[in-house]
Amino acid sequence: MRRNPLIGWTVDRSVIRTIGTDLQRPECILAERDGTLWSADARGGVMCIRPDGTQRLVAQTGHRGVDANDPTSLILGGATLPNGIAMNRMGDFLIANFGTDAIELMHRDGTSRTLYTHIDGQPLGKTNFVLSDSQDRIWFTVTTRLVPWTRSINEKTPDGYVGLIDERGIRIVAEGFVGTNEIRFDAKEEWLYVVESNARRISRLRVRPDGRLGDRETFGPPDLGGTPDGFAFDEHGNLWITIVQTDRLIALTPEGELLTLLNDCDAQQQEVYDRHFYAGTMTPEIMAATQGTIAPWMASLTFGGSDLRTVYLGSLRGTTIPYFRAPVAGLPLAHWQRN
Repeated sequence: MRRNPLIGWTVDRSVIRTIGTDLQRPECILAERDGTLWSADARGGVMCIRPDGTQRLVAQTGHRGVDANDPTSLILGGATLPNGIAMNRMGDFLIANFGTDAIELMHRDGTSRTLYTHIDGQPLGKTNFVLSDSQDRIWFTVTTRLVPWTRSINEKTPDGYVGLIDERGIRIVAEGFVGTNEIRFDAKEEWLYVVESNARRISRLRVRPDGRLGDRETFGPPDLGGTPDGFAFDEHGNLWITIVQTDRLIALTPEGELLTLLNDCDAQQQEVYDRHFYAGTMTPEIMAATQGTIAPWMASLTFGGSDLRTVYLGSLRGTTIPYFRAPVAGLPLAHWQRN
């Protein structure tokens, strides 16, 4: 059996570089084969960053972004707030808008339209992430339907769900999650992995051909020791996970063993944050007081570069995108095949 390249490996902070400047809430990042990066932007839309560092904002028409200088607005939203982004086979952007509570479609010229705001006659709730699969179906997550959504952090409400948009329209395919966040498929799209941020765990469900999900189980430890936000698979089957606000990068091996790859959190800040999290006394102000220095409020990661061995870190409070080289290539997302 091939040795796991992450065993005994950690990120060398001295080799971390950055790309992009003056970004606003680059929460989610997409990489293309030619080296172009696209990051969600709090001004409404996505930032295009070329390999030479030049960049331009592709803003959604008719939308106003949040105040990126107010940390609580990055949590609470209020106006448009692109959170999870994905790319379909045409190269258009799918957006889970954390501010408008909608699933949106934006073309590369910024022209955008709302796809859905309701499901089964009810508002979608706090839309968080969107994912395109090899069949160009749209999968999305809703963190909670509580208002404000931050109630779900303290109440640990299991009202999050996973939805699917295909030729049959929109429907819920799995529910009962505690703070649904990012979702990813394994290499064969046989399992859908789900971040349950407010339960601090990863769940997975078997994917049936018609999009139905079943055989739900916890993958890895029942408590990751921090709040998971984004994740991505590498080609060995390791699941890389960002721990938001108490900024760490960890990984779960195919056997479910937890590895710490990067720790960028002050131990005292982490203790305060975790104490309030478990006590159910978290506030936006407490959340805003904790962050690292590399990718403040480390929220996601994506693999890029021509060999998929460059790791880019997304964040909620960063203004640039840190990156470093990994000892193993990432698992390509569905849009990688269009390049």
